[in-house]
This record gives sequence, C-alpha cells and structure tokens, in this order.
Amino acid sequence: MPDDTVSRRSSHPVEYLADEAEGPKSGVGLCLSGGGYRAMVFHVGVVWRLYEAGWLGKLDRVSSVSGGSITAAVLGLAWDRLQVAEPPNRARLEEYFVGPVRRLAGETIDAWGIIGGVLLPGSVSEKIQESYRKHLFGKATLQDLPDKPRFVINATNVQSGALWRFSKPYMRDYLVGEVKKPAISLAAAVAASSAFPPILSPMVMELNPSTFEPGCGEALHGEPYTSRVVLTDGGVYDNLGLETVWKRYDTVLVSDAGGKLQPEEESKEDWARHAFRVLELVDNQVRSLRKRQLIDSYANSERKGAYWGIRTDIADYQLHDPLPCPFDRTMALASVATRLKRLDKTTQQRLINWGYAVCDAALRKHVDATLAKGQFPYPEAAV
Repeated sequence: MPDDTVSRRSSHPVEYLADEAEGPKSGVGLCLSGGGYRAMVFHVGVVWRLYEAGWLGKLDRVSSVSGGSITAAVLGLAWDRLQVAEPPNRARLEEYFVGPVRRLAGETIDAWGIIGGVLLPGSVSEKIQESYRKHLFGKATLQDLPDKPRFVINATNVQSGALWRFSKPYMRDYLVGEVKKPAISLAAAVAASSAFPPILSPMVMELNPSTFEPGCGEALHGEPYTSRVVLTDGGVYDNLGLETVWKRYDTVLVSDAGGKLQPEEESKEDWARHAFRVLELVDNQVRSLRKRQLIDSYANSERKGAYWGIRTDIADYQLHDPLPCPFDRTMALASVATRLKRLDKTTQQRLINWGYAVCDAALRKHVDATLAKGQFPYPEAAV
C-alpha cells in the first residue's frame, strides 16, 4: 500500500479515534488486568466490593485483557440479573457471577487445550474456546452484553501490532477498520484476549471483508487484514486494559493482578530461552511505563480514581482500619502461577478476599472517604 495513503490516525503513536480525540469526559471506567486464573478470581473480589459499595452501577466502561476478560465477560452476561441499581444482594451476586467464575476456576483448561490441540483436530485456541463455551458462555455472543456499561474485551492483532477490541457495538483495530454489531461468540472473544503466548496463541478469525465498514481510510484496511485476523493475548499490547478507558473517561479504576518479572541469577544462554527472557524484559518495561503513567496522572490531578494491585502492601494506604491482610500472605497469593489451572477452594476464597480488601482500601483512601469499611466475603478463609 503506498505510503501516501497512511492517514493521520494510522501514523499516530497510539490509537487515535475521532470520538476520543478531545480528551477524557466525565465518566467512570474499570480496567481488569491479565494474569490467568489468579487475575480472574482476584477480580471477582474487586467486583464484589464495587457492587456492595454502589460503584458497579456507576461504571460507564469495563475494559479487560486476558484473565480479566473472563471475569468481565461473565459480569457482562450477568449484568441485568444483578440489578445493580437496587441494593446489593449477595445471593444474586453469587448465583449469577461468583458461582460461574469459581466453577471454571475448579477446572484445568490450558493443559487440556494444549493436549487436544496437538492430538485432535483443531487448534489449541479452539479447544480453549470449547472450554469457555462449556463452562461459562454457551452460545452467547457479544450482542448479549449490556449497552451500558460498555464491555470492551481486548486482544492484540499480531498482523498490525495494534489493539483489537471486541464490544457489542463494534469490533475494531484502528489500523484495519471496524465491523459493526459483530456476531462473534463471547467464547471466541475471551479466547483471543486470553491467548497467552506462545502456548495458547494465536487465535485466528476468518472474516468476510465486506462486513467491515466501507471507506474506513485506515492504513491496513484491505485483505488479508480484513479476511484473516491473527490475534494473541490482550496483555501483549496493554496488560492493564488501560488503553480504551484512559482516553475516554476522567475517573479510572484499575485492578492489577498481573505477574512480575523475577530476577534470574543464572541467565540461560541458548537462543530460545535467552530470547524468551528478553521478551519478558520488554513486556515488564512496557507494563511499568503504563503503570507509571497512570500513577502520575492521579498525582497531577489529570485523572481521578485509584489503582490497586495484587502485590500492593495494604499498609501503604495508611488507613487506621484496613481489613487484615498480612503482606507475606498476600504475596503468597500473588505468586499463584499465571495459568488456566485448577485452584483449590481455599485459594479461590483467599484470592477473592484479597481482591475485595485491597479494592476496599483503595476506594476508601482515594475515591470515597465516607465509604463504610467492608467485610471479607469469606471471613473463615481470611487471606
């Protein structure tokens, strides 16, 4: 494609959308990070606290990647049944939201997907989709999500190098174009968002180019980009799920259950393991820069809201009455592997309690000082 066809949008260093170019407007966005089942279950506690605090009903957008997208998609399907405008109802929350997520957390699907993808017809990604359909989503599509808040499930387009966003009104890559009201299954969208490389990645979508909006003007609007889309984990592009909320709203709530780069005393020198380590370093740096951008925006009053992480020390909030969360215990929860591997009942309960507690502390410290202290969903498990 000739260089002179590249539009202003395609040459911009980050995603540039006409309806988002004027800066953030009044509204609240929630970002759910990646991190496998660890993140999926941790975010359940976060949603639980937001629900009880009355903040779930204030959300305008929920943006998610990877493990966070599993939680977000279940929340989206449950939204109308939760009746968030009414007083909180624990039984309803557990039946329609908490229970389905916890049942999936009791199943190992990544190993089955890998074995099935190797030994049986179909790819690893297709096997993961089958598990999501079986345990969570059935035949649900993006069109089964609510209109408000808007749920945005993010993946990374390997071909364009940009974010691929799935939502009810459209799916879009700012370099490729947009498909309105996509009939993509929720299982496929979540499988793309959680296609952790290299094992669970890529997820390939075969599309009809005619379904893209005509005259998009994007640099890559044409085949093969509009006929065969190769996607990987949304966390490759943005592990906080921050991109689609940051540009849109002035209040940003970020729940981070992502992993952390560990020191490597004896670095491997063979090309394969050395290359993997270098990629980990690049990923860690990008993740750190996004987090720094976010924290600076709070400090400079460019954004309102709060960030909390699975590796946060709850004592740092300097509340006189935080829920009891010893740092050594919460760090043990943070070390749960980034996999789609079965978690036992106690670990699930403790991850939910920890997500609930750190969200509670962040809300009371930085968002609403009048908010009453919450209580662990599973007090007998603690953290």
